[in-house]
Amino acid sequence: MIGNFSFVLHTHLPYVLNHGIWPHGMDWLNEAAAECYIPIINILYRLKDEGYVPHLTIGITPVLTEQLASKVFQESFITYLNNKIDAAQNDYKLFNSLGNDHRSNLAKMWENFYSNILNDFDNKFNRNLVGAFKSLQDENIIEIITCAATHGYLPLIGDDECVQAQIKMGIKNYKKHYGRDPIGIWLPECAYRPAYKWERPVRSEVPPIDRKGIEEILSENGLRYFIIDTHLLKGGEAVGVYAMRFKALEKLWEIFKEQYTPDPIDINKTPYTTYILHPKEEMEPVTVFTRDPRTSIQLWSAEHGYPGDGWYLEFHKKHYPGGLRYWRVTSAKSSLGDKFEYYPDKVDDRIKENAGHFKSLINELLRGHFEKSPNVPGIVVAPYDSELFGHWWWEGPRFLYYVLKWTQEDPEIELTTCGRFMEKYPASTIIKIPEGSWGEGQGHWIWLNEWTEWTWEKIYECEDKMIELVKKYHKNEDENVKKILKQLGRELFLLESSDWQFLISTWSARDYAENRVAEHYSRFKRLAKMVETYCSQEQVYEGDWNYLGLLEKEDRLFEEIDIEFWINK
Repeated sequence: MIGNFSFVLHTHLPYVLNHGIWPHGMDWLNEAAAECYIPIINILYRLKDEGYVPHLTIGITPVLTEQLASKVFQESFITYLNNKIDAAQNDYKLFNSLGNDHRSNLAKMWENFYSNILNDFDNKFNRNLVGAFKSLQDENIIEIITCAATHGYLPLIGDDECVQAQIKMGIKNYKKHYGRDPIGIWLPECAYRPAYKWERPVRSEVPPIDRKGIEEILSENGLRYFIIDTHLLKGGEAVGVYAMRFKALEKLWEIFKEQYTPDPIDINKTPYTTYILHPKEEMEPVTVFTRDPRTSIQLWSAEHGYPGDGWYLEFHKKHYPGGLRYWRVTSAKSSLGDKFEYYPDKVDDRIKENAGHFKSLINELLRGHFEKSPNVPGIVVAPYDSELFGHWWWEGPRFLYYVLKWTQEDPEIELTTCGRFMEKYPASTIIKIPEGSWGEGQGHWIWLNEWTEWTWEKIYECEDKMIELVKKYHKNEDENVKKILKQLGRELFLLESSDWQFLISTWSARDYAENRVAEHYSRFKRLAKMVETYCSQEQVYEGDWNYLGLLEKEDRLFEEIDIEFWINK
């Protein structure tokens, strides 16, 4: 054997239940469940049924887990799938009346796809996708890792208490749904900050404070590994994959790149082994896995990546009113008006060719590492957003199937999960890594810029108030006080979601994100005033109690929330 390989899929969507449907809101979740989550679960079960053990590391964020487990989602998803089936049937009638046999066949393809997804969801999985993932983990087929509660951008969160709350909530929610303690975590946006005297980038009237490194907080909470982007380990320039997808990021980067000088490349470190961060002598070290840059480019690059193959389904062009897709990529530079029709029968050979090339690349990378360091077991870690497989790249789940299958069949490669590798080959080399994220320039500019500064002002204001109120009232045994403080914590968690800054900076759903920040800020402020009024024994009006009840229904996540999370640093 020359080495190990692990896919790492990061599965996340912000909280959208009761916050819009289309174009922004519930349909994000419905689309991802139909096109990504269920197809991925299906290929894992298919491989299992064929006698394979498709070891896969998958992060499912707490906020997404809560949504998938919700009755609101389950009922909405059924409606969504039936609407898609109706749309396919209507398209079939239209195309058939126009004598377009090929497009009629494509409409039938969509009808069959959504009908099968509906049947799987309703009957095979009993509407319980979280349970399907849990079963795969319980059978030691996959390894599920956790994340911060609502994908809060940890390096910029204003206090260690609030970082602790995001992490502790994530762990407690994981235990509720998956019945065990997590050992690994996907840091939101792969963003890391070491310990130092930190000053807020906005609301700078607050003096600098000593902050723990992210790894120290992880170690305190029993988390043993996380994944970083290549440039945080080796220096050099980041790949910046999302800049390829969002023109707004390219323009924003023009503003910031003059302030950035990449770190020199460290030739002594390699992404094909693991390292440890050791926060303090008395603490357990935390293992660091590193994204492999070459496999990453094969899937993310618009110019060189597999999803840009001209025969694959085009993501952006849709037929209205049903929103189904009937065209292929054609070429990376062709406009939507120049896209040719999709031919499913041309695709399977392309998937197999791409999967074979990818598996050969894994072998090549591991062999290169083995020849240089035969005594240091190598691992290629290939992290991606789960939504790449099936949503952005329709054929992605089938690609995943072949890579997992053929990698396990290769006697020179061990298909593994990060946790299994860490247990079998403990890291011993202690390193330090710089502050940064997956973003180009390894900094925070995608989440903190002239368009998003105001969001951080709101976040810091609410974080300060949350800590103040919890310290003041956490020993109060009045159930009403507990209810208000818990909902206050939920609104703060939702306000802290890194998705809002990302959506603002990419202009992909800017108005929606700005409205969500304003909404959760307003909700937090009203609840904060309510708890102070109630605890001062002043009258709280019936409308405020009704408002609390409304929020408990609309932002109903993390029933197990504990206000003590905000007490200890």
